[in-house]
Amino acid sequence: MKINPIFQRLALITGAEALDFFSRVRVMVFGVGGVGSWCAEALVRSGIGSIDLVDSDTICITNINRQVQARYCSVGRVKVDELAERLREINPQCRIRAYPQVFSRETAGTFSIEESDYVIDAIDSLSYKLDLIETASKAGTTLFSSMGMAQKLDPLRLKTAGIWETGGCPLARLVRSGLRRRGFNGNFICVYSDERLPLHTEIAVSCGSARCMCPVREGAGEWCSSKKVINGSAVTVTASAGMILASLVIRDLCGKAGKQDG
Repeated sequence: MKINPIFQRLALITGAEALDFFSRVRVMVFGVGGVGSWCAEALVRSGIGSIDLVDSDTICITNINRQVQARYCSVGRVKVDELAERLREINPQCRIRAYPQVFSRETAGTFSIEESDYVIDAIDSLSYKLDLIETASKAGTTLFSSMGMAQKLDPLRLKTAGIWETGGCPLARLVRSGLRRRGFNGNFICVYSDERLPLHTEIAVSCGSARCMCPVREGAGEWCSSKKVINGSAVTVTASAGMILASLVIRDLCGKAGKQDG
């Protein structure tokens, strides 16, 4: 079997058959910020054949410390468009689709989630996160979800568990409560951490205020100025969470490819 030279090193540990299996898989990444952007890049660098990127936001100067597509020259541009361009340069054979829009109950039907093999939830908004979890569950696709990655510095405290087994993460607690209220009784694997560092409240921030530095582009989303709380974040944690999410997909696919061979 001929192997794309980009993925020769990966094939040495997965086998050629598994790599061929990866190329026929579609993954949807919802939220391409500090976690989702790194997850998407890891999936492209691992030979996934089709990736959909969903996020309505534009790049803020404060995204540069943790988002793979954020550069000084890209401030104000649409996040999914910038990331899609980067990913196509890494692997031109990967089918990349960018959706610069919000996922919600109202827009769920436009994404054809039931046609995807995996859904990555890296959404910050609680209500939209709950909408995605419900939609992916009903569609029968495999969901991997990121919980809160703000106010953390130690990537070694990242863990994976089913949503009902998570603990010590404020966002995971809100997700569990929200799912109970909606009558959701399914389960899915999450990446989370119980680390919680205090904010340095003496630091003045422009986002979340009328002084927000994000340029507004027509037709694009801009969320910074409407945020009630600005949390601290570090790329060493957010990127690690994104890599773990990508690893969950890759390892699950290796297991499925082995079953097919058998």
